[in-house]
Amino acid sequence: MRLLPAAFLLLALSAVSSAGAPTDLASAEQKLNHIALNGRSPNPNPNPTVLSEGEVNAYLASDHVRLPPEVGKVTLEGLDGAITGRTRVDFDRLREGVRSSNPLLSIFTGAHEVVVVAHAHGAGGRGLVHVDSVSLDNVEVPRFLLELFVEKFLKPRYPDLGLDSEFALPDRIDRAEVGKHEITLVQK
Repeated sequence: MRLLPAAFLLLALSAVSSAGAPTDLASAEQKLNHIALNGRSPNPNPNPTVLSEGEVNAYLASDHVRLPPEVGKVTLEGLDGAITGRTRVDFDRLREGVRSSNPLLSIFTGAHEVVVVAHAHGAGGRGLVHVDSVSLDNVEVPRFLLELFVEKFLKPRYPDLGLDSEFALPDRIDRAEVGKHEITLVQK
């Protein structure tokens, strides 16, 4: 089982429709294996590898990706540098063991449909993700509440995750570009 950093998943995966056909999973596996092998080469082939939304969704829905237990099936949609992710989050499980007396954070209880809109790209071997907005059950959460939530509940469990994340891209990926319903990865 290959585990990818959460931020890389946001960057590298994009689709909103249901998981793709079985051939999409096989194609995604083949492309990701190529990326891993190419990344170990002393002189990686710089030809772009393009993953479609169907391939990405199929991979996300497979046993290859282990999501946190409080997060349901994730689907992503890519559109020219922006990614929209959809999932169901059980905030009670996420908040387990962490208490807050701040009444503003009480909106993060129970299970909710969550939509995250982010801008993402990769350059010079670094991935960048900026979360533009988060909605719970079609209601946008103010940014200051997102910042409080991330600091109180996400950072203790996932220290590298935030509203603005920068991280090393794996397998010698130099560039990553989110396009219309696809992601293009270039190794160097």
